[in-house]
Amino acid sequence: MALISIIEDFHPMGDVRLLDRAAQLTPALLHTIREPVGGFQLKERYSSERSEIVLDEIPHLSMGKGENLCLDFGEHLVGYLTLEFSYSGSHPDAPAYLKLKFAETLEELSENAQDYAGWLSCSWIQEEYVHVDLVPTRLVLPRRYAFRYLKITMMDTSPKYKLIIKHAECRTETSADWRKVPPFRCEDPVLQRIHEVSLKTLANCMQEEFEDGPKRDRRLWMGDLRLQALTNSVSFRNYDLVKRCLYLFGGSRFPDGRVSANIFTKPTVEADDTFLFDYALMFVVALEEYLQETRDEEALDDLYDIAMQQVEYAIRQIGEDGKLNEQAVRDTFIDWSDELDKNACAMGVLIYALRYARRLARRKNDWSQSNWLLQQNGLLRRSALEQFWSDREQCFVSSGQISAASQVWMVLADVCTPEQALAAMRKARSLRSEPHMTTPYMHHYYVMALLRVGMKEEAEEHLKSYWASMLDAGADTFWECWDPEHPEASPYGGSIVNSCCHAWSCTPAYMIEKFLLPAEDESLSSDHPAK
Repeated sequence: MALISIIEDFHPMGDVRLLDRAAQLTPALLHTIREPVGGFQLKERYSSERSEIVLDEIPHLSMGKGENLCLDFGEHLVGYLTLEFSYSGSHPDAPAYLKLKFAETLEELSENAQDYAGWLSCSWIQEEYVHVDLVPTRLVLPRRYAFRYLKITMMDTSPKYKLIIKHAECRTETSADWRKVPPFRCEDPVLQRIHEVSLKTLANCMQEEFEDGPKRDRRLWMGDLRLQALTNSVSFRNYDLVKRCLYLFGGSRFPDGRVSANIFTKPTVEADDTFLFDYALMFVVALEEYLQETRDEEALDDLYDIAMQQVEYAIRQIGEDGKLNEQAVRDTFIDWSDELDKNACAMGVLIYALRYARRLARRKNDWSQSNWLLQQNGLLRRSALEQFWSDREQCFVSSGQISAASQVWMVLADVCTPEQALAAMRKARSLRSEPHMTTPYMHHYYVMALLRVGMKEEAEEHLKSYWASMLDAGADTFWECWDPEHPEASPYGGSIVNSCCHAWSCTPAYMIEKFLLPAEDESLSSDHPAK
């Protein structure tokens, strides 16, 4: 399923004042130097079988044609690589022709890029071919990479000498300041480790904006931003970065005022020509949550009208029959799933966003708008209950389909009684057939829906089993898509382009701190589960 939009001659509107303000909020980037902690050789070019090499021996390992060296930097890094080369044997009389392959996981390291035939561009695959003309030399690669492992393969060279990798280092880059993270200790070692990896995931996605993934797409996406901002609120607390991202979305939009699904920031700021119905509504949610944390009157004044535009556009997609039109449903993401019917989900996201929009209106003392939003909320909740609730099934049914996603978004939208919501989430937990939830993005909202109906033990159990299964599979940072039963699954036609450090998977730290600690440590939030 290709999530792609191509609009010919697309010219997004630009608000110079908002974009100038966003530019003023650009964070300084912090850097560290990381060196390899170990190394090994792959026995075959695309095999995961390896023979270990002690780190002390790496500078003395000479590489001839066809030989490789894999460096393990010990953790997921985002930054710039420097390699220093020397040689053994006669004076180099021909260039060394090298292939450099960067990988976030061992599995990616052993994949053959030539086998990839997916719909995303293969240019995202992190491989480089370089000629080293003079040895000894110091090679500084200009491109930023996201990786833990680096495989260096000698494609060809002269038989008169062998190349030695004398030194390797990565200059990391992030705007996350670890000194600002409050200490966290949890008696449960699994939750402790999940919390640590959650923050590592967020940190590696915090650059000059909140990126969705430092390997791919390296872009500011609205759905990811909302979740990143939640985890930021319990960790790095860089609210200026959240504000910058909100201003970027507000400053470059569709010509009719809609918020784009994502924003390009280089070489200039420009909205992408992709619109997602649910992501545009998340602008409303993220703005209100930012204001909960900061009480930023400037942001409220600058972005209030834009937020209301998103809600008003969405409501215009409701027909006289009380249903969302087909285009709005087609424009809804929810999860990577071709099988998922999204009618109930899309309606749920809209009703969910209305709750936040009304809070914005009250902050603005816009009582007329607040009353109108309250009226719309009531109308849509009644319509959703009539359309989707099944007394026989005791859950929500979307075009004949029962899915976990439909239960989640109807529950988060508060369209039903507490008893109905509890029944719906029990049904969601019992489902074993398609469509499965495929991304941590959807699993986040699933956990939140469990919490909302008071199923705290089940929420903790699911959080631990799902995110810990990534750790068991070798994750240093949490992944873009993950199905423990199908670890090779990819929405793009090949797992080699999957992101293994992805923004929307960072929220366990938020959920652990806000909802899974002892009651006296929990703090009330907009999504606090019902008591």
